[in-house]
Amino acid sequence: MSEQAWHEQGLRDAALAGDAQAWRLLVEQHQDAVRRYLAWRLGGYRSVIDDLAQESWLIAARSLRRFAPERGAFQHWLFGIAGNVCRNHLRSRRRSRQQPLPVHLEPSEEPSSEERAERVAQALAELPEHYERLLRAKYFEEASVECIAQAEGQTAKAIESTLTRARAAFRELYQRETS
Repeated sequence: MSEQAWHEQGLRDAALAGDAQAWRLLVEQHQDAVRRYLAWRLGGYRSVIDDLAQESWLIAARSLRRFAPERGAFQHWLFGIAGNVCRNHLRSRRRSRQQPLPVHLEPSEEPSSEERAERVAQALAELPEHYERLLRAKYFEEASVECIAQAEGQTAKAIESTLTRARAAFRELYQRETS
């Protein structure tokens, strides 16, 4: 196990044993990253970021026992939780409106930044998980194709090809939301 994994396992174990300082340290180390991830995941749709970040942390606190440092970094585990919180939030909004998100505009109308953000968020939420994971690594984490390939156990060429399909799928979903 890496040094980071040992560190995160120690903090997890201490937090599970009731050490509030260990939990506080985990939160402090990762709260900005979770907010940035949510901002990216929601296309900048800022009005819900705080609520979804808080919900993500509550779920993380309740399920901390499930975090396995040997399988991946705490931050990536949190991103998985936050991604699910985003998807659930967008599904709930869609159901409560009883119509597709967002309201469709006439061709001459310019969408507001909030409407564009909702469209981006909805398109990301509908992507298959592996497409979202690769787009997150490339555009949010700014990892190189080579690093992504190594992490995924694939060749750089395979990752490039999958990223091309992921971008095309995102475009199709985004355009479907605008038509």
